[in-house]
Amino acid sequence: MPMSFMTGSIVGKRFYKKVTTREADDGIGWSVMLDYRTLKTPSKRPLKCPTLALAKAIAAEWEHQEADGIRPFTMPLTKLSCTALERVPLTRQKIIDHLMKKFPQDLVFCRAPGDNDLTSGVCGFPSTKIGGGTPVSVSKHFFFQNVAKFCTLLGQERADDEVLDNVASDGDDACDNVPEDFNVKAAASHTDGRPQAKHPTEDLVDFTRIHINKLPTVVIIGRPNVGKSALFNRLIRRREALVYNTPTDHVTRDIREGVAKLGNLRFKVLDSAGLEAEASSGSVLRRTAEMTGNVLSRSQLALFLVDAREGLQPMDLDVGKWLRKNAPGMKTIVVMNKAESLDDYDGSLAAAVGESYTLGFGDPIALSAETGMGMAELHETLRPLLEEYVLQNVNDDESQENDSSEDMECKLPLQLAIVGRPNVGKSTLLNTILQEDRVLVGPEAGLTRDSIRAEFEYQGRTIYLVDTAGWLERTKQDKGPASLSIMQSRKHLMRAHIIALVLDAEEIAKARRSMKHAEVVIARRAVEEGRGLVVIVNKMDLLRGEENSKLYKRVIEAVPAEIQTVIPQVTGIPVVFVSALEGKGRMAVMRQVVETYEKWCLRLPTARLNRWLRKVMSRHSWKDQAAQPKIKYFTQVKARPPTFIAFMSGKTQLSETDLRFLTRSLKEDFDLGGIPVRILQRTVERNGRTKTSSKNEQSTNRAVERVVSDKRTILAVENSSTT
Repeated sequence: MPMSFMTGSIVGKRFYKKVTTREADDGIGWSVMLDYRTLKTPSKRPLKCPTLALAKAIAAEWEHQEADGIRPFTMPLTKLSCTALERVPLTRQKIIDHLMKKFPQDLVFCRAPGDNDLTSGVCGFPSTKIGGGTPVSVSKHFFFQNVAKFCTLLGQERADDEVLDNVASDGDDACDNVPEDFNVKAAASHTDGRPQAKHPTEDLVDFTRIHINKLPTVVIIGRPNVGKSALFNRLIRRREALVYNTPTDHVTRDIREGVAKLGNLRFKVLDSAGLEAEASSGSVLRRTAEMTGNVLSRSQLALFLVDAREGLQPMDLDVGKWLRKNAPGMKTIVVMNKAESLDDYDGSLAAAVGESYTLGFGDPIALSAETGMGMAELHETLRPLLEEYVLQNVNDDESQENDSSEDMECKLPLQLAIVGRPNVGKSTLLNTILQEDRVLVGPEAGLTRDSIRAEFEYQGRTIYLVDTAGWLERTKQDKGPASLSIMQSRKHLMRAHIIALVLDAEEIAKARRSMKHAEVVIARRAVEEGRGLVVIVNKMDLLRGEENSKLYKRVIEAVPAEIQTVIPQVTGIPVVFVSALEGKGRMAVMRQVVETYEKWCLRLPTARLNRWLRKVMSRHSWKDQAAQPKIKYFTQVKARPPTFIAFMSGKTQLSETDLRFLTRSLKEDFDLGGIPVRILQRTVERNGRTKTSSKNEQSTNRAVERVVSDKRTILAVENSSTT
């Protein structure tokens, strides 16, 4: 069931007016109608009640909902009915076995009304003294006590059908003879002369206290289009991986990594590309299979996904053979995805389970990654395996690690996004920086579809590196995975701190211009969003040789100048010339990225800024000294990017030329090249209040809205500065 059934959340407004009940269409059971709609379960099947009384009770729950929203936590009968119809048939035997284990150690409560009709058949047994002479009504295997209108059943070693029949057939009422001061726990501990085992309620491992690098790793494997990415998104609780129904194409091509949150479990989960063991050598599918084989060495468990709706396919058997060959000692769990449409009553579920046993990996788990059905069973299966791994491989000292160390406080994680047009070498550059084959590379254009995020350490600083899909202008004809890739690339550009724009040196030499329209759009959008920008010219190895020596020098000289012309808003944009295929220029790229990030986070003291301002204003040539604007003081209100406010005294405001002069002087004197710098101006009135200048008021207000900091706002700075 959804988490909203167990919390106080509201899932949406009431969309119906009248709630009624009627007989089901097939004549078996009763249905609840919301206006003209039939009430359905989370898997979109009609909710059929066996009795009219239950249907009316569920209808009353839905009728009780208010107009402002539906509150599932006030509908327990709806929750129980959906559970009985959807979850119990899938795991009926497991539930029975689980309950039978509780009888020797737990209490079982059943409601005892005032007339005791329910308890009249279970309490008529001879009185026996247990544990110190307390008289209790006892059968051969059970004894009962009527406590606060509840009948309490304490179990012994076994409870078979014969005992239950005897309990139900006896009609005497003996629960009333039990003393009020009877100690249930004491009686349970002395039953049969042996103390009862206590069921462990505490978790063996607290996964939330384990460092992310020490968590166990689970890889999701299966043939294409079985729902691996959908399950990955369900486990990490975010829509990170692209999901699209493409039976003839493969959306996922790289290994995506995330931290799964399944109940109280935490583990690293890897989403792999669809496996085709018989793919031809050198093809994309063969290369993705090799990448999947490489990550098996650092994984502890494997979730082998099959499609429950389509049944077991020959390709599934090939994947099973591939797993035994490449990971013979790994624990593999078969997961039947898309099982929300299967039913235990018509035999479809049993047939799918029987087919899954032919894979030879043990009991399968039926679930639906789209609806969340069956995730509890997956939790129960993974929990002992993950706890066993943690207890054997993670020490207590390691599990208590804390990320709030002094080094992490002074060096916050850096978000770096590698963007550019298709086939310029973005994925090759990422592999070169990480010094491993992390993402798929090849001569094919548009090979990367998912935006892959990787974490690594550089000079004691954590850096999150994102490889995005090739940037193209989205058109109406773009549909499916291509359109989703474009949207995902734009989203990661908004999240990043530093943008690494990759250009193709060979195309620059042929076209005799540095940037095409798509690349200009990327650069300008990065500047508008206030991100740091680093330009990387890749494939410089193709311009070497005597015949290309002049072309090589011309590219190195022309690119920085042309970039400055195309993007005049930001001066001093760093340009790095590399060859990712040969691994040259890696350190130069990282130095420029870290240097640009430090400038982006720079904060300058107000006293230093005002000393600088006096020198700058003295060397600026004003047309009219009488009309020279008077800046009372100059201060920085936020970083990331650096944003400054000039508080003006008088009615004269800084013109656009003056603002450009101050911006250029700031970048030159404080070495702020490659990042956008924003300067706002405020008017200080004689009564001490400030107001925004009327000139360019709309643009200034727009800028104020964008530069709100996470710790302080410009308004707060204005108030503190004028008091």
